[in-house]
Amino acid sequence: MKFMLGTKGRMTHIFNEDGVAHAATLITAGPLTVTQSKTKETDGYDATQVAFGTRKEKNLAKAQIGHFKGLGSFAHVREFTGEATHAAGDKIDVSVFTAGDIVTVSAISKGKGFQGVVKRHGFHGGPRSHGQKNKERSPGSIGGGGRAGGRVVKGMRMAGRMGGDRITVRNLRVLQVDTETNTLVISGAVPGRPGTLVEIRG
Repeated sequence: MKFMLGTKGRMTHIFNEDGVAHAATLITAGPLTVTQSKTKETDGYDATQVAFGTRKEKNLAKAQIGHFKGLGSFAHVREFTGEATHAAGDKIDVSVFTAGDIVTVSAISKGKGFQGVVKRHGFHGGPRSHGQKNKERSPGSIGGGGRAGGRVVKGMRMAGRMGGDRITVRNLRVLQVDTETNTLVISGAVPGRPGTLVEIRG
């Protein structure tokens, strides 16, 4: 089981051996500190709990200070399910990945605020002629007496808050691994803004 935490950086492009350019995202990943190894016997499931980033101890809860005792003060804690192969205190760096690995990346997408149905759901809007004045981007009918008993059905696509969701992108490829700078170069786009916490699974 391969896994890593990191922060999203800028996008760039990488040329392969054939001279073909690939869009890529730079991720500053690790090193991770293993804070707990969970097993079915003691916790009911197998998992490895890891911590990433630093935070002042005064900003941690007392329970966190006790849990991290002797290991440091960390900003992020995540669990990766699967048989634990590390012990508490172990370090994990980007060397667990190699160029060519296929990975799954999860992160929180950019928040876009309150958006209409055209941007949020891809509605086409009304016609742009024949007397239409202020209805080009309107949602249209949302139901009536002839539908579902005169109520608005659950799940109706309407305007509202958009973005800020956990997004998972599969089948991305690791293009480069730099152990000196703890950097991963992953093909394609990764959810979130620069600085977003990113979870990588191999």
